[in-house]
This record gives sequence, C-alpha cells and structure tokens, in this order.
Amino acid sequence: MLNQPIVEQLKELKLSGVLRAWELQQSDTRFHSLSFEERLAHCAEAEIHDRSQKRQTRLLNQAKLKQSGACIEDINYTARRGLDKAQVSSLALCQWVEENQNVIITGPTGVGKTWLACALAMQVIRRGWPVLYLRVSRFLEQTAIARADGSLPKLRVRLAKCHLLILDDWGLSPLTEVGRQDLLECIDDRSGNGSIILASQLPIKSWYDYIGEPTLADAILDRIVHRSHKLELQGASMRKRVGMGSATKEGKL
Repeated sequence: MLNQPIVEQLKELKLSGVLRAWELQQSDTRFHSLSFEERLAHCAEAEIHDRSQKRQTRLLNQAKLKQSGACIEDINYTARRGLDKAQVSSLALCQWVEENQNVIITGPTGVGKTWLACALAMQVIRRGWPVLYLRVSRFLEQTAIARADGSLPKLRVRLAKCHLLILDDWGLSPLTEVGRQDLLECIDDRSGNGSIILASQLPIKSWYDYIGEPTLADAILDRIVHRSHKLELQGASMRKRVGMGSATKEGKL
C-alpha cells in the first residue's frame, strides 16, 4: 500500500519517474528481495529515462519537423536512390553535429530529401540537442518580418542556439539582396558553432548561379560546402512508389 504523503511529496518535486518506479516496486514482489541501494538505483534510472523522454518530446515539438515520424530505422535502402547505407549509418552517430559540420542532400523532387533530413534530425533530438526545421521561403519571410518589427537580433539568437538547423527547399525561392545577406549572416553565425542540413533539388554546381551575387555566393558556399557530407539522391519519386503500394511500411522512405 502506497504511503500517500510520499506520493504527494514526489509529485510536488516533479519526480514522476521515481514515483512510477516506486509504485512498481510496491506492486511487484520481484523487487522485495532487492537491497535499498538496488531499489534506489532503479528509481534513479526511471527518473533519468522519464526526463529524457520528456526532453525529446519537447525538442520534437519545438523542431517543427515536416516529417515528424521520420527515423533512421525506417529508411528504405531497396529503392535505387544512390543511398550509401554505411554513410547514413555514420551520420546517424551525430559526430558531424559534434564537430559543427553540415549535410547537403540533393536530388529530384519526391526522392525523400525532406524525409531523410528529418530522420537525421531525429537522431540529433534523441541526443537531447535542439533542432529547427525551416523551408528557405519561411526563413526569408521570418527574417523580413523580424527586421520590420525590430526582433531580428532575437531571431538570430534563437537560430544560433539550435545544434542543427534544417533549411529545406534550397533553391526554390528567389533571393533578394537582403535575403542573400540574411542567409550569409545565419550561415556565418553557425560556422564553427552549429550544423546545417540543406535539402535542394538543385545540384551543388548550380548554387552559385542561384545565389546570384558573386561575392556573397563565394562567402556562403565557402562556409557550407567544404564542411559538408553530401548525399546525392537519384531515381523516381518515392511518393509514386508509396501510392502504388510498394513501400512495406507506412511513411517508410
């Protein structure tokens, strides 16, 4: 029988993991033969797990991933997209994030660039690190609004705090002079201080022309490309494959 004052104290301390572990210990006779230290260790492990799960949930909500259910375990390697399993497995370890490197994912529409970017982001979230997903068009929109209302420094601080920033649909939105400068400022803030995933239909060789202004193009590409792991996807749209029922698991790409 549970001691209600202890229950209330654990709730007041917000030790929900400890509370659940203690409740389990009271109801499961297998715990009765354990020492005090062993039962205490069980409670501590439960609390650590509980806090980790809550942090992951909070980070996932904050990340605003377009494909929030994407994960490395569900990657489909049977489709001929040019995915190197060894490379993806290496990226899943997140050492590239620890070393403030980047990932560039290119390929035609529908091959799973966004899904793969979100799957890699999920690995980062599992490490307990903050992530933010933005389409380039939304990034440019937010910076324009922030500049107009005076909150641009606050927005830049928010972006800089993320361990990983995903900029999706790179190359689809036309860049103005101000937009180029905003991109450079964002990328420069992250140079050596954070990682970026860029997903684009454009091959890297076309990015210089997309950016347009030679000096800024040199500055932006120099900060991104040379410190990036490159995934060049190929093949037909995976959306068509899923629609035809060829995927073995819903949402698996």
